[in-house]
Amino acid sequence: MNPATIYHRPLSEFAFATDATHYVFRLRTGKGEARSCRFFYADRAAMAPELDFACLPMKKIREDRYFDWYEVRLETKLERIAYWFELSDGAETLCYFGDCYEMAGTPTRADYFQLPFNHRADRLSVPEWTKDAVVYNIFPDSFADGFRTLSGGADGKTGLGGTIRGITENLDYIASMGFNCIYLNPIFAAESYHRYDTLDYYQVDPHMGSKEDVRALVEKAHSLGIRVLLDGVFNHISSRHFLFQDVLRNGMESKYYSCFYQLPAKPKLPAPGELPEYTCFSYVASMPKTNTADPYLRQYFCDVGVYWIREFDIDGWRLDVASEVDDGFWRAFRKAVKEIDPDVLLIGEVWESAGHWLQGDMFDSTMNYDFRKHCNLFFAEQSIDASDFAGRITDMLMRYRMQMTPAQMNLLDSHDVSRFLSLCGGDMRRYRLAILFMMTFVGMPTVFYGDELGVQGLSEEEYRCPMPWDNENSTLCTFFKEAIAMRKKLEPLRCGDFRVVSAERGSGLIIYAREYCNQRVTICINRGGKAVDLDEEYGKLHWSEGLDHRKLYDHGFAVFVDGQC
Repeated sequence: MNPATIYHRPLSEFAFATDATHYVFRLRTGKGEARSCRFFYADRAAMAPELDFACLPMKKIREDRYFDWYEVRLETKLERIAYWFELSDGAETLCYFGDCYEMAGTPTRADYFQLPFNHRADRLSVPEWTKDAVVYNIFPDSFADGFRTLSGGADGKTGLGGTIRGITENLDYIASMGFNCIYLNPIFAAESYHRYDTLDYYQVDPHMGSKEDVRALVEKAHSLGIRVLLDGVFNHISSRHFLFQDVLRNGMESKYYSCFYQLPAKPKLPAPGELPEYTCFSYVASMPKTNTADPYLRQYFCDVGVYWIREFDIDGWRLDVASEVDDGFWRAFRKAVKEIDPDVLLIGEVWESAGHWLQGDMFDSTMNYDFRKHCNLFFAEQSIDASDFAGRITDMLMRYRMQMTPAQMNLLDSHDVSRFLSLCGGDMRRYRLAILFMMTFVGMPTVFYGDELGVQGLSEEEYRCPMPWDNENSTLCTFFKEAIAMRKKLEPLRCGDFRVVSAERGSGLIIYAREYCNQRVTICINRGGKAVDLDEEYGKLHWSEGLDHRKLYDHGFAVFVDGQC
């Protein structure tokens, strides 16, 4: 065994408590190097000269091209735990202590890995409702201004003319599809049709409606069992916002000068073609970057977050450009809104691995763009095989503590990226398999408006196009309904552990299972290439396409159910 491939980190996604008596410990090893792993644990505070270790076998739960992951789930009343690992390849046994692989002399309790104390305040949790959530992401300008209609706007400010009332009048459609949560891109007063350049955080954009329209939307949504998430843009504001306008007039004499990040002594808007002299969102001069560490601005934005929860009963915030805002602000924002309603959901826009923001003190969830990336490679481009795909999705599950993964916002597209159906080259077969995978994987399935009606688009103008209401009864729409209904019916798809059953190198067939209580749901997806025989019996067939007896044809799938919850 190669010690360089063995890895564990205490007080992380490798070692954590889920409640007062349940713990999870993980160990990573080189692929195929260990034949068995054992976990030894003891009361680190025991009043005895030597610790009395108990032993449990560890189970291999994940693997990719390079590594295997082992896990043990421990139930104990111990609050303070010292622990170590024993690995064997059949010929050699290696003991993995606190960053050492062998111990000279007699080890003391300080030499072992430590979980010092299981503090209630440090246990991670997310709103319970997220495990059942199926999210519909609406770009308000492009959705509707009436019942099943969008009349269209006239210019870059009004865009296509979608309104809050238009969303409210079509909530029945959203509910009929099976969605139980809507996430709205920005609705506040702003300069542009996309409304990511906020002018007033306390007013709805007049082209879109009023505060009373928002109140009516939330009330109607809640009556249908639909939660409502708003988009909070705090990394930057419009250059016409009163804060920045005061800075432009008064320079360093402005009481709001410190509300912005790295300003020159006399800030000014750049001439056309010039780069701004101040920090912005990207290099967009009309969106100056805020300094959220400033006490005044921090309180101002926290008050905004509280206001829309307290006054309009929204269910959470999606937080724009979250990775570029300082950690202290997000901790303050979380504290402020959770004090009003602990059940609100906070989703950060983080495109990369987001472990830093998912430690329980900032966000409950992040937008899982890696999910889209891996699905694009496997389903759309078909440039990786089942083995590589399984390794990539394994990484998504292992890099966070298990409490956080059910709340991850899994998406195939959004207002910022090309439509996934376009990435599939318009091939509906590839697209449907990706949808099935999203509806059966761990996390919150999130659908961008119109995806269920076959919207395509590679450019911004195309993928933010008007909602095609005329396609409402399409075959694809029916597929979405059936996939969502299956997720809601089968509890393992919402609550169960995830396990790869088969994913061979060079193959397009991936088989995985979700297990919860006494029920197992097994999903077989043949990404393409050739028909394959399903050699094992996985249970009672629940739903399939392209399955003939035990032969699963190109771009076919089969869902089997074994047992009952």
